[in-house]
Amino acid sequence: MADIQGTWDQRFDGVVTTLDSSLDAGTDVGASVAVFLEGEPVVDVWGGYVDEAHSAPWERDTLTNVWSTTKTMTFLCALMLADRGELDFYAPVAKYWPEFAAGGKEGVEVRHLMSHTAGLPGWTEHLEPEQLADWERCTSMLAAQEPWWEPGTASGYHAVTQGYLIGEVVQRITGVTIGTWFASEVAAPLGADFFIGLPEAEDPRVSVVIPPPPIDLDALQPTEFAIRALTNPPLDATFPRHAWWRRAEIPAANGHGNARSVATIQSIIAGGGEARGVRLLSTGGCNPIFDEQSNGMDLILSGMPYRFGMGYGLSTEMMPIGPRACFWGGYGGSLVVMDLDTRLTVCYVMNRMEAGLEGDLRGANLVLAAAVAVAEG
Repeated sequence: MADIQGTWDQRFDGVVTTLDSSLDAGTDVGASVAVFLEGEPVVDVWGGYVDEAHSAPWERDTLTNVWSTTKTMTFLCALMLADRGELDFYAPVAKYWPEFAAGGKEGVEVRHLMSHTAGLPGWTEHLEPEQLADWERCTSMLAAQEPWWEPGTASGYHAVTQGYLIGEVVQRITGVTIGTWFASEVAAPLGADFFIGLPEAEDPRVSVVIPPPPIDLDALQPTEFAIRALTNPPLDATFPRHAWWRRAEIPAANGHGNARSVATIQSIIAGGGEARGVRLLSTGGCNPIFDEQSNGMDLILSGMPYRFGMGYGLSTEMMPIGPRACFWGGYGGSLVVMDLDTRLTVCYVMNRMEAGLEGDLRGANLVLAAAVAVAEG
């Protein structure tokens, strides 16, 4: 049996057993799982090791790069600004970021950035990996280029660019970087151990992600858009080993945290704007999430159908999470799901990555186990 640490309500034994089995089988090397119900933690567990060599155990405060699960933090920042009346999702991006109107993008609205429908899933001009740490370069290039398709007509996953696009709008409104604003307005009030731009002092706590097998692009038969978006620069799972990646603010991809910190923050969504006595959104502040922005085959994600609301993914036949539930996950497998009807938040964060951008069954099995526990009371 794996050495599972932490605490949990016995109703959720199935969640803990699921993680235990995954660690025992080697499907996971090190991982953490958190479940919040009615805003309160009912599962907070972790186990395994920080690396493939099993050199040290995964600890309570171990952090790792959660990849696109970071996007949920970016979405929450935007929702908070909209709730305060400082951001209009249906306004042109150029209202806040005038330079963005170049390249025929004067009609592109903020909601298009939120839902991957802006036609800017990658950079048209060449970009070196280390240049992802250059905020001004990344955002100015996106502001200057033309959309790759007509904005608003289809989603095409903005795997890395989405964070720069939303983040620049946040910066134009608040006057500070999105990582700075997130730290003061979200993480601090909730006491959450999550970073968009990791301070060097936190490095000793990091479990560096274990790269997955290489993605076989030929087998996936990617679209032209996918090739262009995911190879400039190539999405490399070894990036989190480097200081330039950790220190940068890459709000779609380089957040560092664990299941507890992600669930602590996203339980605000499941709680309709409030959790554990902290309110970050008004009672109606979560409603825009369910304002469907796209529904159909995604132009980047292997031709799979997705429904996007205002930022978050919504329930589909492929991801049947409930009519008032939303989710997103990260490259390699991390996942967070929030259900506003049951007020349930489930998060899984791990270091051993599986191939593909869409996640795998490890997180889904944990969500299912938590949902069963809630349904059975």
